[in-house]
Amino acid sequence: MKPAGRIARTGKIARQLARLDRAFVWHPFTQMRDWLQKDPIVLVAGKGAVLWDSHGNEYLDANSSIWTNLHGHNHPRINKAIRRQLSQVAHTSMLGFANEPASRLAGRLVTLAAGPRGKSGKRGTRANTLTGPKLTRVFYSDDGSTAVETALKLSYEYSRRTGGHRPRFLGLEGAYHGDTVGAVSLGHIDRFHRAYSGLLFSSDAVMAPYCYRCPYNRAKPERADARDTRRCGWECLDALQRRLDSARKRDRPYTAFVVEPGVQGAAGMIPQPDGWLSQAMERVRSHGAMVIADEVMTAFGRTVGGREFVRETCGGDLPLFGTHQAGVQADFLCLAKGLTGGYLPMAATLTSDAIFGAFLGDYEDFKTFFHGHSYTGNALGAAASEANLDLLTEAASSRRRLELARVFGASLQALWSSSWVGDIRQVGLVAGIELVRDWRTRAPFPLRERAGIRVCDAMARRGVLTRPIGNVVVLMPPYCTSDRQVRRMVEVLNEAIVEVFGRRVL
Repeated sequence: MKPAGRIARTGKIARQLARLDRAFVWHPFTQMRDWLQKDPIVLVAGKGAVLWDSHGNEYLDANSSIWTNLHGHNHPRINKAIRRQLSQVAHTSMLGFANEPASRLAGRLVTLAAGPRGKSGKRGTRANTLTGPKLTRVFYSDDGSTAVETALKLSYEYSRRTGGHRPRFLGLEGAYHGDTVGAVSLGHIDRFHRAYSGLLFSSDAVMAPYCYRCPYNRAKPERADARDTRRCGWECLDALQRRLDSARKRDRPYTAFVVEPGVQGAAGMIPQPDGWLSQAMERVRSHGAMVIADEVMTAFGRTVGGREFVRETCGGDLPLFGTHQAGVQADFLCLAKGLTGGYLPMAATLTSDAIFGAFLGDYEDFKTFFHGHSYTGNALGAAASEANLDLLTEAASSRRRLELARVFGASLQALWSSSWVGDIRQVGLVAGIELVRDWRTRAPFPLRERAGIRVCDAMARRGVLTRPIGNVVVLMPPYCTSDRQVRRMVEVLNEAIVEVFGRRVL
């Protein structure tokens, strides 16, 4: 059903909107020379998993509006929460003041961070009780980059005040943690970060568990997820152990290990095989380093479903965080994107009393955390977040996410018949479909061929919107997506692959 009100603009107004965009707007992560050569899709309305453009054309939102939207557009309960708060006050400063919805939200986030409730209804009663600190404090910011930046600064200063060593950070190859200078310094995607190298501090990277292209995976390519067919000896964990041992031997230990739990997003939707995260965190902690969990994309149930988690949660709550799926707890939990259900920019960084305590002192000690944002703890964002959490924690919502993940996974199986598909990586309601020139050799398409972009353009012409990461097409449906809609997303991807590359099946 379309949202109330007029959607399609007149032809003249629609063309004017496109001209205004091309004349004045600079889009993020967009090759603007290509952008300026054609009229953009100007989105003007949405309802559920559907979006409409200024001409009245209808599209399925197949990447949840860049991985943010959870329950669909124009959700009545989130709309109502924002309107109710808007009738009170839209924003007040948190520098020396508190506000009602941000205070309530912080309490709820701390409760959720304690872990899913087991069959008894008590948190922490699962068989794999969370290992790690209790998260008790919430620092608000604006987006994923600033959530990670907050964790970076807190861990840096905590280490400086308590450890005596020069703070150092370790992450994964292919990591992306945001675009602020500190977050960029933690990242390891050369094409994103090389231009700013003169601004950045140095951080180290260790090999990521990219099973499909792992040099230690002795398995031949098969028509199945590479995590399930891999033949290796956990060399990726050995590499992490060697790096940690070397740092200790040189008396240059790491302050923190930064990781996206479960799946690396901008790296190409690279999922971690079962057991990797808990083993990696155990090794890191044995060397005295903290863990920063970048759950900007993976939190709020996005990665739950489809594979291994059902047996872990039967009879209790579903885990909302990627770390909790692995039974572990980070020292810093960085949240954004889906925090408000995809409505407003808001982020949160959760940490422990131990970290918080290092910033307590007399006024003249200046132990204050000198960091913040004008819109920290925005009341409208907090109100939307509360409504989002209400929806997420309802039993019916949890059951529906499980079922949608199952239907999604079953639908994706049809793509294995295309020889242009090298790997299909599903984690809950996240999927990365890697396009290759030859599936038998895993030979990639050269970047200049724009394989992913061309396929996504063909999908848009068929009414499905998403965005590639190089040669990887991302599908990430909102939780409100119907079975029919999610099947249509996959069907359109298949049709687009045929249009762009031709019909070549096994």
